[in-house]
Amino acid sequence: MFESLRSHVWAYPALEVVHIIGIALLLGNLVLLELRVFGLGADLPVKALSRLSLGIALAGFSVVAASGLLMFASQPAELLANRAFTLKMLLLLAAGCNAAWFHGRGSLDKLDGLARAQMAVSTLIWLAVVACGRWIAYV
Repeated sequence: MFESLRSHVWAYPALEVVHIIGIALLLGNLVLLELRVFGLGADLPVKALSRLSLGIALAGFSVVAASGLLMFASQPAELLANRAFTLKMLLLLAAGCNAAWFHGRGSLDKLDGLARAQMAVSTLIWLAVVACGRWIAYV
């Protein structure tokens, strides 16, 4: 299966498209929720919006993780030697830790300054993950 990803002319690019769609679902919904937390769309209840947007973001993350694992499996040695890939993995760890802290402290219920800072940091981390993902091909 991994050999077909390397040998078929359309397989890897198609997998990249799937990966990008997952990124759009993930990041788009996180930014939507962040905008609400920062006060835009104040007439939308945070709890209802978070259930919808976090559910879609989680689905996007699942797509990204599955497609990313397949892409990694097709060329593990090259990716492990790539500094942009290493930084991307560290940033993913940071994003996971930030999300665990955010939800663990009940930030959606508090919507305080720390919750806003956590959401802003989350978006910045995810944007850096996307940037590192693009740099992988050029490093």
